[in-house]
Amino acid sequence: QVQLVESGGGLLQPGGSLRLSCAASGFTFSNYAMRWYRQAPGKERELVARITSDGGSTNYVDSVKGRFTISRDNAKNTVYLQMNSLKPEDTAVYYCNTYYWSNDYWGQGTQVTVSS
Repeated sequence: QVQLVESGGGLLQPGGSLRLSCAASGFTFSNYAMRWYRQAPGKERELVARITSDGGSTNYVDSVKGRFTISRDNAKNTVYLQMNSLKPEDTAVYYCNTYYWSNDYWGQGTQVTVSS
């Protein structure tokens, strides 16, 4: 079955950097687009970044453009989110996502907290 397992979250100060990873299994990873979402306390889950199956195209929500970079390694079945210049408003649980056979699949999430 499809499994997505995020890692790499943590607590850090504003201006810091963090790289999230999402290890995928149970489907042909290289055939599917991947997404990172986040959900802050009391807010709806929002799409942060998306990458096409071959990694050739990426999209970002305006609030992270120029600071976050999504990438993937199809040989390792892993998608990454490099987060730089982190701000307190980036604090959220970050989720990996894919849409496979008409179903959305989610990981368990990883907490990112940015605080001084």
